[in-house]
Amino acid sequence: MKTPRVAIIGCGRVGAKRLDLLPPGSVALVCDLDLQRAQALARSARDCAFTDSVQSAVSSPDVDVVLIATVNASLASITCQAIEAKKHVLVEKPGAISLRQIEHVEAMARDRNVLVRVGYNHRYHPAFLKAREIFESGALGAIMFVRARYGQGGRVGYDLEWRADPKLSGGGELIDQGVHLIDLASVFLGEFTVVDGHVATYFWNMPVEDNAFVSLRNAQGQTAWLHATCTEWKNTFSFEIYGTKGKLHLEGLGGSYGVERLYHYKMLPEMGPPDTVIYEYPRGDESWKLEMREFFEDIRLQRTPVPGLREAKAALAVVERIYARRQQRQRLD
Repeated sequence: MKTPRVAIIGCGRVGAKRLDLLPPGSVALVCDLDLQRAQALARSARDCAFTDSVQSAVSSPDVDVVLIATVNASLASITCQAIEAKKHVLVEKPGAISLRQIEHVEAMARDRNVLVRVGYNHRYHPAFLKAREIFESGALGAIMFVRARYGQGGRVGYDLEWRADPKLSGGGELIDQGVHLIDLASVFLGEFTVVDGHVATYFWNMPVEDNAFVSLRNAQGQTAWLHATCTEWKNTFSFEIYGTKGKLHLEGLGGSYGVERLYHYKMLPEMGPPDTVIYEYPRGDESWKLEMREFFEDIRLQRTPVPGLREAKAALAVVERIYARRQQRQRLD
């Protein structure tokens, strides 16, 4: 099968990074409501076509796949336009800002036999791929719990960006970085039947949360304890998986998060300090490239993408329940 031809909708930082990691010659056109920004990105793609019309982009006969990297509030509607045009879609996480939206996308994709992958690229970081391999080997024994932190420090004017506007973002840290943690935790613990937690705004002057604290349990009582924050000051990623025979600790995502590493702590029969194996990945983040390669393979095999709409819907279900609790508390106050 020839490499699918891609239209990128949204020419900001994420759209530009996606373009850089796509196979040469695979980008047919780029689209942004700011035509000058679309034109600039088109030049970096060696003068592919550009437009400010989403409809003309998704309906172009030169396009097989639509890659959507816009503000959260636009993700679902543009995905539906692409599905209506019978184009396969890779849409950035969270894929929508409500369960209702993503269920509508799911129904449309099913009716029109279109594949939709949701951009939870952290699953493709090398440390996570290795962690999953170790987990699936049974080396950790029975999983007890997951503990994770994902934090950034923000930047000057962070509270004025689109992420701080609930009409554009759908919420704050929970729907931004928190959904990555929820999605990763579900790989090890499956479906969550008990959802607890709260969100708070401690530092930034904005109507969305700058911290999210989440406690999740599955039907077996295994727990995920998660914290997403933009008041970390020093960018941090830490993901720990605790089993009865050992522990895995992923840290760093490259760049400002530090070198990506995986620590495998192997419990000894006599207990005490464990044997430790450390895997280090200093060559940078190729997760988005691997994710796109996997999606092209989904298309070739006509298989359901994972993570796709099902996984995105599960993460959004957690988000909605925690946001609903915030609204209940606000009404009581």
